[in-house]
Amino acid sequence: MPVRVLFVCLGNICRSPTAEGIFRSRVESAQLEDSIYIDSAGTGDWHIGKAPDPRATKHGLEAGYDISQLRARLVRPDDFGEFDYILAMDRQNLSDLEEMRPADFTGRLLLLLDLDVSAAAEDVPDPYSLDASGFKRAISLIEGGCDALLLDIQHHLLKEKSANQ
Repeated sequence: MPVRVLFVCLGNICRSPTAEGIFRSRVESAQLEDSIYIDSAGTGDWHIGKAPDPRATKHGLEAGYDISQLRARLVRPDDFGEFDYILAMDRQNLSDLEEMRPADFTGRLLLLLDLDVSAAAEDVPDPYSLDASGFKRAISLIEGGCDALLLDIQHHLLKEKSANQ
């Protein structure tokens, strides 16, 4: 079974689809597409079914990530049974997810940047009300978090492979 990863922000139009696009790129580069399933969602329902914010799409493309085909969706209670990693972009999203988390959830629920020991921040700031520099900073922080996440998953996959031999 593939490792299943869900990125979560508020509206699922800026940070979490950017994280999905960046992480998908990292996973493809590592040739792990068959081992890792990736999705994103939001804790708020304002943008369900909508494409990412045009600024997120523009700055993502400039950085080499195409997120234009993604569509916003709401976090579902079933997500806790379907995903191994649920990664929040900020502490408020994490708090909202912790309230939703069922007692039997066995995956990892944490901030994306908790995995990146070199991160210059704890949260990925929401760029929605910021200028271009806010989107560029979000991309930079998410890239570091995604790199750390991939290392964490690769370590998990190696341990699993060793245990099965």
